[in-house]
Amino acid sequence: MNTKIIAFFNNKGRVGKTSLVYHLAWMYNELNLRVVVADLDPQANLTAAFLNEDRLEELWPDGNHPHTIFGCVQPLIKGIGDIAEPHLEYVEDLLSNENLALLVGDLSLSGFEEQLSEVWPKCMDSDESAFRVISAFWRVMQKTAVVHQADLILVDLGPNLGAINRAALIAADYVVMPLSPDLSSLQGLQNLGPTLRRWQKNWKDRLHHNPADDLVLPQGQIQPIGYVVLQHPARLDRPVNTYNRCLARIPNVYREAILAEPVDNHLSVANDPHCLALVKNYHSLMPMAQEARKPMFHLKPADGALGAYATAAKKVYRDFQKLADKIAERTSATKLK
Repeated sequence: MNTKIIAFFNNKGRVGKTSLVYHLAWMYNELNLRVVVADLDPQANLTAAFLNEDRLEELWPDGNHPHTIFGCVQPLIKGIGDIAEPHLEYVEDLLSNENLALLVGDLSLSGFEEQLSEVWPKCMDSDESAFRVISAFWRVMQKTAVVHQADLILVDLGPNLGAINRAALIAADYVVMPLSPDLSSLQGLQNLGPTLRRWQKNWKDRLHHNPADDLVLPQGQIQPIGYVVLQHPARLDRPVNTYNRCLARIPNVYREAILAEPVDNHLSVANDPHCLALVKNYHSLMPMAQEARKPMFHLKPADGALGAYATAAKKVYRDFQKLADKIAERTSATKLK
């Protein structure tokens, strides 16, 4: 049985998506689940959040990168074979219990974009090599799940509608959409919904042309399970009224654009069943957590989390625990232990 894959995606950048995935990965680890975190964003910010500079230099030397996601797909890029065996990086922290494993990202992954784009139409010609390229991310992730005996896989993606993200989302069973309450996020949702439905349909059409009985492919479920609103600090150039108007529009824009359902004018973020969480901006804790190289809810007095900071860290824990529970419940990926 394949391990469930949950992608976190928004085609608008700077909404806090990578931080969300990072904290959820640690929370599932806290809840005693075995998690693979796959960094499929060519910017590799999630990898940089988990690993220190010395380890990054070892994983990203000049030349080949055999221990990253790019190393896994490089034989396909070179035309010399299929996917390579994946390497998992276990996060070095006494609290991880080796439950938390990272499929390392790589800035070189952007070099896979052109090939993914070129082979997409060839799937309709029953080209087996094209199917192997398009399904590479899914097959790599499922291999990591077997090695790690993972309960679930979380995927971080870049903010665009390119071929890398198309292949990554086809690999996903579920998708969570991190949003910020602003006009560009709303516009991004309106573009995203039709694109996801088109990709899903196009992949279903291609599945019938798979010529290899022994090549197992992702089903392209891409089921939206909800959105997370990530609040940002107040800005002088973004008045409160604009923020509130954008926040109020999110439920119906999500229903129309993502779910293709009629609007419900009685909905707000507070009572929308599709809203997984409204995550506060903990701007005072984040720099502290980044310096300590740990999630905000693991901050201790030794890290500077005293008084109000310690109270805030406990609240972050409760917020992410509730969000993790809700996502696990909606995906049926696993039962929390």
